[in-house]
Amino acid sequence: MMWGYGFNTGWMSLLWALAVIALGLVAFLVIWAATAGVRRDGSRGRAGEPSEYPVRSTPRQILDERYAKGELTTEEYRERLAVLGEGQ
Repeated sequence: MMWGYGFNTGWMSLLWALAVIALGLVAFLVIWAATAGVRRDGSRGRAGEPSEYPVRSTPRQILDERYAKGELTTEEYRERLAVLGEGQ
């Protein structure tokens, strides 16, 4: 007689339950580490930090940048604003 020291004791089922929980925790940590720092827009970095991937610009922002760089005259700028529906 083994007096409760065999593989079919209550402690063994607790050990298996802890092993399953530990395996789930490891899987969670691996997935979390792989996705940590990825923003919703797909770029990397933490919130508030500049990203190496620029966020998409709107047509108005592109137009404003081109005007600021001197690539467009004031007349061209106003014409293109009007085409965008934002003319003054």
